[in-house]
Amino acid sequence: MDLSWLVIAFLVTWTLASGVFPSEYPSLSPLDYLGMGIACSVGLLLSIVVHEFSHSIVARRFGLPIGGITLFIFGGIAHMESQPRGPRAEAMMALAGPLSSILLGGAFLGLHYIIGGNAPLQLRGVIRYLALINLVLAGFNLIPAFPMDGGRVLRALLWAWKKDIRKATRIASTTGRVFSYILIGLGMLALLSGNLITGIWWGLIGLFIGSAARRSYRQMVLRQELSGEPVRRFMQADPITVPPDITISTLLDDFVYRYYKKMFPVASNGTLVGCISTAEIKEVREKERDSTTVGDVMSPCDGSNTIAPDEDASRALSVMSSRGISRMVVADEGRVVGVITLKDLLQLLSLKIDLEE
Repeated sequence: MDLSWLVIAFLVTWTLASGVFPSEYPSLSPLDYLGMGIACSVGLLLSIVVHEFSHSIVARRFGLPIGGITLFIFGGIAHMESQPRGPRAEAMMALAGPLSSILLGGAFLGLHYIIGGNAPLQLRGVIRYLALINLVLAGFNLIPAFPMDGGRVLRALLWAWKKDIRKATRIASTTGRVFSYILIGLGMLALLSGNLITGIWWGLIGLFIGSAARRSYRQMVLRQELSGEPVRRFMQADPITVPPDITISTLLDDFVYRYYKKMFPVASNGTLVGCISTAEIKEVREKERDSTTVGDVMSPCDGSNTIAPDEDASRALSVMSSRGISRMVVADEGRVVGVITLKDLLQLLSLKIDLEE
């Protein structure tokens, strides 16, 4: 889960507890409003999990593996390890999320109708809000602004028409950025008119959509450029390796502070035996770094940090993106042959984008 969810949880709770619920249910206490706001924030989180999980189910039906789901402010992203194979798959995956939100909204509406006046007012208020927010979530996501679900449907239609996913993505991404500018403008107008809460919401949503549109297009371009290309074409050969028997203090002085890298392959006589990163180093208390060796705390070599030189470079990008790492060890039959970095791949992307513009 992304830390931006702390922002959305605070804003949702604040908006509901200080404005919405007091105006709709004036007989309740401030503590009731706060509890209802927190319950609605949790319900919104769970609703978005269902929304994104629906995307993942359909993606798997079309043979697209999902590396994971990351929840962000105002939504989430299901990390597909490859692009959809055709416009139909793209459209079906995009529509699965809003459909699940509509079903959830209908279920909450039905529950609100069934319990009627027999349930406490606080519970009825929360259920009513969750019904409304799920229907709003479905409608908002269907707006044709990439990378929202409606924007992905737009991309699928353009892809089917132009037979070019890159051109379709560029047009859909531009639509998303234009829509983000409109939302930011509306947010500024709301702030100028004294409507603080509305202004903050529109501004944050606009910033999120604009950033996501640019990021999604750049990632698609990079995936397309890397697809079918072996890792060895982009790797740095003969990387710096560290032996497993040196202490953490020596590792810091002779390697980390000297070469400014966050991760090093650990090798013994040329054979890869593990990886050591700043994450493992931070787990060792400072007073124990003179007696703890690299071999004591290194992580094992697996698909999360190691890749073969002949594997598709797009897979390396998928792994690094989904796990939030910037380097992977390239190993051939147990021997270290190179390192591939996210920085090098992004430099290629920057060059391609500059040439297109």
